[in-house]
Amino acid sequence: MYSEGVGVTGGDEPPVFLAAAGHPVRWRLLGALAGSDRQVHELTAAVGERQSLVSYHLGVLRSAELVRTRRSAADGRDVYYRLDLVRCGQLLAVAGGSLHPALRYRAPGAAAVAGPARVLFLCTGNSSRSQMAEALLRSRSGGVVVACSAGSRPKPVHPDAVAVMAARGVDLRAARSKHLDVFSGERFDRVITLCDRVREVCPEFPGRPVAAHWSMADPSAEPDGRAAFERTADELTERIEHLLHTLEGS
Repeated sequence: MYSEGVGVTGGDEPPVFLAAAGHPVRWRLLGALAGSDRQVHELTAAVGERQSLVSYHLGVLRSAELVRTRRSAADGRDVYYRLDLVRCGQLLAVAGGSLHPALRYRAPGAAAVAGPARVLFLCTGNSSRSQMAEALLRSRSGGVVVACSAGSRPKPVHPDAVAVMAARGVDLRAARSKHLDVFSGERFDRVITLCDRVREVCPEFPGRPVAAHWSMADPSAEPDGRAAFERTADELTERIEHLLHTLEGS
């Protein structure tokens, strides 16, 4: 068993994070997942190893709960892997503290985005996930980030998305869905797809923006109604807090 005691020096076994992430292949896999959710064939290409070896190391990372999986909504035979950055931060705190209390890792505070970065969120309907992401990023950045959203098959903004955001102090009442063609000639620093289906039809945008994929379920398709929108808002808030740190200095 790994010792996770804080303030304990030494020990027979390394902390969970170091044991799981310390292998070179697993470290490269974590790096590949830090910016985007990916399928196993994409990870195989990213680290340059055979799929059987990559699958083994992904299993180790999953056992340590550093990586999660979600079956693709576009093709149920495919699986997306996602890095759990919150869990990584918690285990890094344990790793430092287990060697010496002075080395306890502390998560950084709120990011300060220096310039007007431009981020486009895409999903199929532009009715919930991408609208919520756009509003949250604009709010969390204090309006510094130019956040936009669109969909491949737009439909009206979902009332549960509006209600859940309102409860969090974000007003979506004026939001309107848009087709992604509206932004076809515009330049963005990042284009983030939130839907497995729209990822497959996402066009290229001028200036070669950084592309990322966040594989998220459509809350309007979930059976538990508004609770699904609450989960979506929670996940988006977590992801956007980490995104802001990557935009720092932009």
